[in-house]
Amino acid sequence: MDTCRECGARALELVGQLQDQRALLQAQPGLVRIPLQGILQLGQELKPKSLDVRQEELGAIVDKEMAATSAAIEDAVRRIEDMMNQARHASSGVKLEVNERILNSCTDLMKAIRLLVTASTSLQKEIVESGRGAATQQEFYAKNSRWTEGLISASKAVGWGATQLVYVAPGRGAAGESADKVVLHTGKYEELIVCSHEIAASTAQLVAASKVKADKHSPHLSRLQECSRAVNEMAASVVASTRSGQEQIEDRGKCWGPGAAAGLGAGAQTLTHSPLAADTMDFSGLSLIKLKKQEMETQVRVLELEKTLEVERVRLGELRKQHYMLAGAVGTPGEEEPGRPSAAPRGGTSKKPPLAQKPSVAPRQDHQLDKKDGSYAAQLVNY
Repeated sequence: MDTCRECGARALELVGQLQDQRALLQAQPGLVRIPLQGILQLGQELKPKSLDVRQEELGAIVDKEMAATSAAIEDAVRRIEDMMNQARHASSGVKLEVNERILNSCTDLMKAIRLLVTASTSLQKEIVESGRGAATQQEFYAKNSRWTEGLISASKAVGWGATQLVYVAPGRGAAGESADKVVLHTGKYEELIVCSHEIAASTAQLVAASKVKADKHSPHLSRLQECSRAVNEMAASVVASTRSGQEQIEDRGKCWGPGAAAGLGAGAQTLTHSPLAADTMDFSGLSLIKLKKQEMETQVRVLELEKTLEVERVRLGELRKQHYMLAGAVGTPGEEEPGRPSAAPRGGTSKKPPLAQKPSVAPRQDHQLDKKDGSYAAQLVNY
């Protein structure tokens, strides 16, 4: 702030000198240049280190991130195969069926992402070759730095999402959300669903960043769009297999230990232990990765609450149904007869209270007399 104030004061002083013909020759633009350089230096210091990249390094970073994404996907596929072998030895019956279904859908998703990354790489090479002209590949990336940074960010997001879906790094323990935790009975189904949605969003970001400069008639672009649709379908398959497996386990009344019990009862725990209370939420000290992790954790809690709400609604419906059944079975058929005359006066007897009050005439005879009176009156009129 002090530097900005000094710069403003020097700028006003320079403008005053330029307006005065006598002081015009004594004007010193250097007085403004010095505080401007100070502001520029402060801005460079405040710039995030992740963005402090020289233009000539952008091309190398793109290739590095795409290679890292491919490696993360290959590692995820191998991890799924190991998890499949562990599940076959450690579980059987319904649990094995659910594990295999979930892991197979995760494998298909990883394969679809791998094809999408390959198609994206081919499209990027086509864009660079058609647009760089006489410039080198590094110069093209440097010239289109915003587009390049978008590719880098999207590639990181895809690789991170694949890692979160299936991989738990050594030493991280139970900190990672993944299919591995679900199969090992320490995770929640909602975590797997959130990771699948996150991967679909990350791949959509990669597709959008890749086709910004692409020719709309490019075969590589068509291939990329086909791979994107396949990724969305596979992500939906992971979500569907996860939810069906969760319902199947709950219907059978079986649990996988403390992790599954926590998954089934997470809604009530979230209601009482949710950090998102009335306190003021301060996210200023969180990094990008921590913010993303908290965002995914919040999505998990939302799914848990929705599941709990759905279960409670079903329970409420069953309670009401049972209440109606018990209320209808309180009296026997013989006990229900006395109650019928109390309802009858509402419909028929209330229309003719004087006739119902005659003590010497039976109700059935009143009914007959009404008919006779009506016919007799009609005869008098006709006569």
